[in-house]
Amino acid sequence: MRVGTIASIPEVLTHLGADPAEVLAEVGIDLRLFDDPDHRISFAARSRLVQHCASRTDCRHFGLLVGQRGGLQSLGLVGLLVKYESDVGTALRSLVRYLHLHGSGTTVTLTVDDGMASLAFGISQSASEAGDHVGDAALAILFNILRALCGPDWQPVAVRFAHRRPQDILPFQRFFRAPLQFDEEHNALLFAGDWLNRPLAAADPELHRLLHEQIDALEAKYGEDLPSQVRGMLATSLLIGRSTADRVGTLLSLHVRTLHRRLRAHGTSFRALADEARHELARQLLCDTALNVSEVAAALDYADPRAFRRAFQRWTGTTPTRWRRQRRTP
Repeated sequence: MRVGTIASIPEVLTHLGADPAEVLAEVGIDLRLFDDPDHRISFAARSRLVQHCASRTDCRHFGLLVGQRGGLQSLGLVGLLVKYESDVGTALRSLVRYLHLHGSGTTVTLTVDDGMASLAFGISQSASEAGDHVGDAALAILFNILRALCGPDWQPVAVRFAHRRPQDILPFQRFFRAPLQFDEEHNALLFAGDWLNRPLAAADPELHRLLHEQIDALEAKYGEDLPSQVRGMLATSLLIGRSTADRVGTLLSLHVRTLHRRLRAHGTSFRALADEARHELARQLLCDTALNVSEVAAALDYADPRAFRRAFQRWTGTTPTRWRRQRRTP
């Protein structure tokens, strides 16, 4: 992943009274990595880094502090493309479509139901380590992006967190200034759908065309393979009930038959990727939230909790309850 979204880590460490060079060196990372936002770091290494920084500073809202310093500028070329779209809805759909160029392991999904829009963030790789901090940072960045696109009057109706309620929620209340909902199935910002129709003051068709050409060239050269993109889309689509092949194909601008054909060419299938995504999401929900097993099963679209238990035992060789207990045992 690009380090752009975590570029403020040295600043946050300094703010918390720690020596950035010393803390980073303890996990084998050179401070110079943060000299250029286009430098890359693996998703696993980033998760370990964030967790180490949070533990080292004893800051339970470290991810929030990092994310609230981010925004469109954190996303490089993708952020510029979003900024110069015609309206908020088109801008957010571009963010969803091209986020994979910023890095693998995470995804954003936009849905609208009964006039309420939801911008959701998901993790498509195993990331029990620092999953709560990563989610908090992402929500803060998405909050700043929406505020930049919509203006200072924009405010979410609710902010949902896919982790337990922290002991001190004051830092979250101060930043989001909206109702906070914890132990949710996914991280998301909920807001009135009317905002999606708002024209963007910075809209520039010619600049947008030039940026799109660069994005397309970048995708052709460095874009993830199709299975990785589908995994990313499924990370949040499963939790919001939009995980059909038709829906994912639409997000990727592919006809469903083309999607199936290209996945077969990669030696996999949509069904296999969906099963893999359910496994990852089940682990995250069991580890990071207090949802009971039946609630986790319902979140993953299992009509019968027994079917979920059988699937989980097939994935891990143990039951969800026993796996959760083992993960929480020091």
